[in-house]
Amino acid sequence: MSPHSHPSRSHPSRSGLARIARSSRSRRSLALSCAVVAALTCGAGSTAPTVAANAPTPPGGSDRVRDAFDKVPASGRPARGPGVNILIAGLDRREGLSKETKNRLHVNGEQCDCTDVLMLVHISADRKRVSVVGIPRDSYVRFASHRDHGKGFGKITARTTRHLGKINSTYAHGGPALTIRTVEQATGVRVDHYAETDFPGFEKTVDRLKGAKVCTSKALEDKNSGLRLAKGTHVLNGNQAVRYVRARHVDPPGDLGRMRRQQHVLGELLRTLTSDRLAAHPLEVMRTAAALRGSVRWDKGLTTARLIRLARELHGLKPNRTEFATVPILDFDQRVPVWGSTLGWDGPRARALFADLRADRTITGNPVTGPAPGATAVPYRPQDVTVRVEGSGETAARIAQDLRDNGFHVLDAQRGGAAGPRGGRTEITYDSHWERKASTLSSAMPGAVMRPKTVAGSKHSHVFTVRPGTEGTDVADVVHDRSSVEGAPVHGDDLDCDGRTPHNKG
Repeated sequence: MSPHSHPSRSHPSRSGLARIARSSRSRRSLALSCAVVAALTCGAGSTAPTVAANAPTPPGGSDRVRDAFDKVPASGRPARGPGVNILIAGLDRREGLSKETKNRLHVNGEQCDCTDVLMLVHISADRKRVSVVGIPRDSYVRFASHRDHGKGFGKITARTTRHLGKINSTYAHGGPALTIRTVEQATGVRVDHYAETDFPGFEKTVDRLKGAKVCTSKALEDKNSGLRLAKGTHVLNGNQAVRYVRARHVDPPGDLGRMRRQQHVLGELLRTLTSDRLAAHPLEVMRTAAALRGSVRWDKGLTTARLIRLARELHGLKPNRTEFATVPILDFDQRVPVWGSTLGWDGPRARALFADLRADRTITGNPVTGPAPGATAVPYRPQDVTVRVEGSGETAARIAQDLRDNGFHVLDAQRGGAAGPRGGRTEITYDSHWERKASTLSSAMPGAVMRPKTVAGSKHSHVFTVRPGTEGTDVADVVHDRSSVEGAPVHGDDLDCDGRTPHNKG
């Protein structure tokens, strides 16, 4: 057909093409709304019973969720800023779960009626960016004014109090309203909407999306969460994904490592939700949206119409326009009366992070919130890593001095060592029992070859031995900055298995 010929009936008209284009955009938009809702399920910490999308709202504080903002005083709140902020809470709650479900999800422990996970999701005013900031559950903050009722270390009192405590206990002390008010007070960010979710819903979400791809450079095992994962790349089903995002006793340990794993899964779900496989099938997208919507309890202001409008406004969002971060931590074992071990925020960096969020700026690329310029961030203090450099030659002496300048505990060289370097690359040998500390030394000597050795028994040498070679002798500057290793602001495409961010490396 020539360019000037009239189209036949088998070809869509211009108006038909426009409708198809609008339909395609709507499918992408709806998929992206699913991605936002997936953020809610990805970080879930509760184990409340899952219900169908058309079932009654589940018990256990549903009314408190719906009416959460009715109990938030209008005065004293942060000013409204550009964009939309949604506070996501995953509750550690087990009422209503059958024994079979508890066994399947590996959640047989005691509940604390607290928020196991808190996430602030910021949707930019121009709808071209989504930023997710994880708030560690053990963060030590001052609670907003409230009356304690005997839960979560609180004492029954008729007076209002603003005591300090772990942020995850705000829910036990005062439900969603106190959680919202405390987060607003700690961050300076006004919360526009609130949602709660659960692990069974997350399990269904991942299964609905045909799994979530994760990658690990080492085998992972956590008896508490039931996780057992071999080294390599895997597509996890819903049950496996629940265990993966719950794991806290794998390397890196604790809440920051777990949050990064959750963010990794969320980034992969976002890729799936915006892929042609799903976005090209509107019915499947609608079913997925309904399934996700059925596992989340919202405040009454976040209506379905509001979600659909946000979805339409978000069309065209790409993974590199999503951002993930965790509140910077200064003290990872801040001991306080009653509460025990807590996390102390890095005040200046946390304030800078939330200032960017309030001002609707990107949270990546700010030198204040990132690692110290010119140095590689490491998760363990160099002072806690003991090193011995073999040899007595000039190269060995230089390496030893450079490591000392970086803060490493360097032992004197043993007598009788070789005077000069060996041929080939510098090697670092160490007891594999100290694998977690190895990354600190390998970052300081990126050209060296790491040689872990498995040692039987309970006697483990804490000394890392450096054998200088003719290559890989340079020592780079490092700085102890665990937050930047495990929770620095990154883009969504940096978190996928093809990205640059290493997952689960000590």
